[in-house]
Amino acid sequence: MPNDVQPIVNSPKPEALYGKLEERILARDQKGASDVYYDLVRQRRPMKEMVAEAVRIHAPYTHVPYHERIDDGYVNFVNNDHCLLSARAAINLTKLVPEDCAALPFAQTVWYIPTGLDIWNQKILKAPGHYARAPGWSMPPGPPPMPEVVWPDQEPERLDGPLQERLDHWMTLVHRGNVLEAYRVFLGLMGNPAERKEVLAQLLHAGLMDVQDRALYNRSYTTGHKAFRARATAELGNFLGWDNAHDVVYAGALDIAVGPRWYSTYEMACNVVKIYLEKQAVSAIPYGGASPEELAILANNKEPLSREEAEAFERAVIREPEPGFLVLLSKYLEAGKSPRRILDALQIATAQVIIETQGVNNFSLPQHCFEYLNTMGWFFDNFEHKQQIKLLYLGAAYLNRAAWHQKGIGDAEPVAIKAPAGADKMSPEQILERIDAAAIALNGEDSRNWTQAYIESGADRQKLVQRLALLACRMGNDPHNQEIGQVTLEDYGKNQGWNRDRILLASAHHTAVHRKYGNPLDCANRFGAALGVARLQ
Repeated sequence: MPNDVQPIVNSPKPEALYGKLEERILARDQKGASDVYYDLVRQRRPMKEMVAEAVRIHAPYTHVPYHERIDDGYVNFVNNDHCLLSARAAINLTKLVPEDCAALPFAQTVWYIPTGLDIWNQKILKAPGHYARAPGWSMPPGPPPMPEVVWPDQEPERLDGPLQERLDHWMTLVHRGNVLEAYRVFLGLMGNPAERKEVLAQLLHAGLMDVQDRALYNRSYTTGHKAFRARATAELGNFLGWDNAHDVVYAGALDIAVGPRWYSTYEMACNVVKIYLEKQAVSAIPYGGASPEELAILANNKEPLSREEAEAFERAVIREPEPGFLVLLSKYLEAGKSPRRILDALQIATAQVIIETQGVNNFSLPQHCFEYLNTMGWFFDNFEHKQQIKLLYLGAAYLNRAAWHQKGIGDAEPVAIKAPAGADKMSPEQILERIDAAAIALNGEDSRNWTQAYIESGADRQKLVQRLALLACRMGNDPHNQEIGQVTLEDYGKNQGWNRDRILLASAHHTAVHRKYGNPLDCANRFGAALGVARLQ
């Protein structure tokens, strides 16, 4: 919103306007839905209200029956929902961009939602949208078909017994793919506010443990999306207030049990803990819980990694095959190194993999791996969960797999980053203008080099963060632009690693290079023209 406009909190909700927003979204009308949003902004409607209404509209239509299809013997990936994830990114980006652009991040969400409905039918060319991508295909004349509801909403199912037993029962239902029963039980678990934080921690754990077990030459994989959806559920629920968040839970929590579910990497992490931390030989007997060694590490390990240790760990994770990084991670944990600071090193290493990716279509593994490790960091910072050490091993394995995937496709060459000649004679604002120009021109090399120039200038980093956030919000037609922009900048702010500046370089590089669809400035330009934001026109 413009900086002289404050939201109206107590005025009646404009039901007719939200009805029109729903009509335009279900008609897959990006421009029409955006025009309604501009009217809502002009009326100074509260952000919480607009987010809640948008989630209510899309929640029934963003689930799929399964995240794979088998079509005449060929495995095809069915995408994950980004409507909820885009809203989560938007409420955070709003805090980073200039005040006159504060409504732009959610404008990108509203722009995307009409294209993100009913992904299953998009993939088989029965519905229009972002994922209906057969060459030359377009919808037949006339209105599009109504999006389908795959999993109808449910009533809560309340269980008796100790909380841990109820959480374990829910996890069993998730593991078995009992989607609706798991959802009903989860609604019941969320009914007790005193237990809600532990329930949300279990939701995050269930999402984070679900990561694919191979990547090279695969397209059908779970790149951490269950974790992203779980985090969006928790963060948007906290933002809206849980009395107003049922639609968020419907949109986010139900999908955790939808298949396929991939736990083999997490199983490896469980066994590595037994072998390296507990010094046991793994046998066929059933195991459970978290060991005294894991709990002691979570409670007591506070030491940061030295620069030399961080460099050695990065080298082991992104340059060498397993199991070297598993052995080194175990050594660091046994030496008292903080799991959270080890996660900082993993985030910087993932930024390096993003920087080394040059092909516009090759960011899937690196960008999702960064978002996964960002989600894990957020989980560590906001929740206590006894299985977090296992997740740390899983996160390292995911990054190792992503790095080797990039090597396997031939897109993992180190790049030289150097401030352009003469940059030291420019003002910080002039350098920021060069970063803008490079990103808008989709020039990755220049975006990295000018970002490096700004870093070397010693100028206020928050101005650089603001500019990178705004650039991410200007790039539309794919919600990854906002999501990866947001998580990289969030982690730059929290990371304590010796070379966290690489995260800023990765943020600039991704915004400039990651593939774009159509004119990526459509949404931002329309927003600027409609609301009189000169910098966006």
